[in-house]
Amino acid sequence: MLTPGQILKERYQLQKQLGRTIPGRKTWLAFDSQLQEQVILKMLAYSPEILGQELNLFETEAKILQALNHPHIPRYRDYFSLEKEANSDLPWFALVQDYIPGFSLQELLDREKNFIEEDVEKIAKEVLEILIYLHELEPPVLHRDIKPSNLIMGADQQIYLVDFGAVQSQGNAQGVTFTIIGTSGYAPLEQFWGRAVPASDLYGLGATLIHLLTGTPPVDLPQKNYQIQFSDKVDINPSFATWINQITEMDLGSRFQNAREALTSLESKPKLQPLVTPQKNPLNLSIIITINKSPDMIEIYTHAPSLREIQGSGMFGGIFCIFVGLLLTNPVYGILFFILILAGVFTLFGEKNYIYFDHNYFRTERHLLDFTYGKRQGNTRDILQISSSKFESGYQVMVQSENNKYQLDQAMNSKDSTSLVEEINEWLNQIN
Repeated sequence: MLTPGQILKERYQLQKQLGRTIPGRKTWLAFDSQLQEQVILKMLAYSPEILGQELNLFETEAKILQALNHPHIPRYRDYFSLEKEANSDLPWFALVQDYIPGFSLQELLDREKNFIEEDVEKIAKEVLEILIYLHELEPPVLHRDIKPSNLIMGADQQIYLVDFGAVQSQGNAQGVTFTIIGTSGYAPLEQFWGRAVPASDLYGLGATLIHLLTGTPPVDLPQKNYQIQFSDKVDINPSFATWINQITEMDLGSRFQNAREALTSLESKPKLQPLVTPQKNPLNLSIIITINKSPDMIEIYTHAPSLREIQGSGMFGGIFCIFVGLLLTNPVYGILFFILILAGVFTLFGEKNYIYFDHNYFRTERHLLDFTYGKRQGNTRDILQISSSKFESGYQVMVQSENNKYQLDQAMNSKDSTSLVEEINEWLNQIN
């Protein structure tokens, strides 16, 4: 029976047991008296009932970890077996690794930590860097169990990948095995079929990101065509949601094929560039359209030109004269007039309209300073027509779907409205 304070191999003093108790497996925090620092001991009991596959996985983990050298993977320290001298009724095998101070992402979820989009994107990039290292080894090393409990948020606020108990070197994989490796909700189908590839780890990462964003395990979220449905439960940049959808495609051919490709895609969000040059006449203001598009998505901002572009028009001079006149004759009216004008300026020049399309859905929302409102969403596949039409304040851009109409923007001039319709239709035609 292993107990706190017990010393193994005249070197490792057991301090406390970590993690959930699993029959035949234990993880201990221990103190290494030779190096004078804490370490982790992963231990596996061996008995006639234990499957040889479990012992093979344990030995494979030790062998592969011994060959790894990455700052965000706990370093291999030692591997030994215990006989009866450890006061145990069973022989034990022990793997010694670096101890990473911190909390697993699962522990943080259990404490109801709220992961915002910025946190999750940072985690995604750091895990992808680790996977690039593993997958580009020769032969590639597959973790096969990416999930919140195996990702540690260290005291340095960096992410560490731990628990290589399901690890596989692709060079040693022979044929197909039907031993279940991985965790339900985080492992793709090809892994359960015994055909894990580097993209299988990407699926585990994507499912983990969904768990962090929603606070709900992916196995408890609805699915449609084997795709985890989460975007309606979070408020994140649609392009990031699309990236997560691609990394969790159940169809292996539709998923990113490797970690480097996924990271390049995540980091390659080009800045929006102006599409339409604003008119200089302040009494006939043009809408500035900025656009970013790729084969997977198109996102558009429409907004009024800045105050700088109309400051020389004389319009502000007229407003100022009215304000001074009211202030001298009736200060209350003057202050009310100023508040109304200020509110109008913020609305006119601070508001932006955001439009987003990808292969699955489209979305429109309005941004005023740091506020977001007026969100509407529909299915891209249901679009019948995108058109421009005149109404009382100018031209409006409309989406006609099978079941509804959506107004993308309004109060535009004819030129801007036509340009916006052409850009969206051109992108839609490319994906059809």
